[in-house]
Amino acid sequence: MSLSNRTILVVDDEPRTRQGIKQTLEVWAAGRYIVETCDNGVEARERLLQERVHLLITDVRMPEVSGLDLIRSLKDSGCKPVIIVISGYAEFHYVQQALRLGAVNYLLKPLDKSELLSVVEDALKLEEEHQRHVKLEKLVDHKLMEIDPDKARMGQPVKEAIAYVEQHMHEQLTMAEVAGLIHLNASYFSVLFKEQVGVVFSEYLARLRIQRAKELLLQTSLSIAEIGERVGYRTDKYFIKVFKSLEDISPSRYRQQMKSGSQEIH
Repeated sequence: MSLSNRTILVVDDEPRTRQGIKQTLEVWAAGRYIVETCDNGVEARERLLQERVHLLITDVRMPEVSGLDLIRSLKDSGCKPVIIVISGYAEFHYVQQALRLGAVNYLLKPLDKSELLSVVEDALKLEEEHQRHVKLEKLVDHKLMEIDPDKARMGQPVKEAIAYVEQHMHEQLTMAEVAGLIHLNASYFSVLFKEQVGVVFSEYLARLRIQRAKELLLQTSLSIAEIGERVGYRTDKYFIKVFKSLEDISPSRYRQQMKSGSQEIH
């Protein structure tokens, strides 16, 4: 996602404060961020439900829907922004509540421009780190990560099979072929593999191929068909079917969402 698509939302019912923050941030951002404003919590809540906001700066006390109410309403949101709250000196107990609800920092009125920019920069770094974490979570296959060839329970034949599959996953592999290479009966190898690895051979091979496919989707501009072929699938149709069965999303949609920074991946 380009920085120009990243949004900061300022919510304050005091026009002077609201516009002052907006102007300060727009000069600082120089087009890198979109700075939007709302003058009440009701409008802000609606906007947050409909749009992707990366940083929310909100006053803690406003009529109808307060800043605290606004933060609470985001509790179960899949795209929750990082949050900075604004308060007066006499309202610090509200700030404490906001911090408990997940706000990352606070600013006291009257606002100091240099402090505002420092706090905003720190908050946006946290947001970017969170986005990297979300992408990493979606990139890795946790079942594969749990498989460790060096585990004591894994015998040498299965270790050799895993090493061979990792090096030849782009080829047309069958369990019988791999079993033969390590001089084992296919039926016995099937039981042994499931027992020592934790998944059946076909699932392990599919997960390994799709893991590699996800890396290629992000790191190259290869077509879906080319990527499918590189990870061992003869047709793009079957590759897409296997990908969707493991990721609940098509390869093209996965590429689009991961590259755009969207969190709409389920």
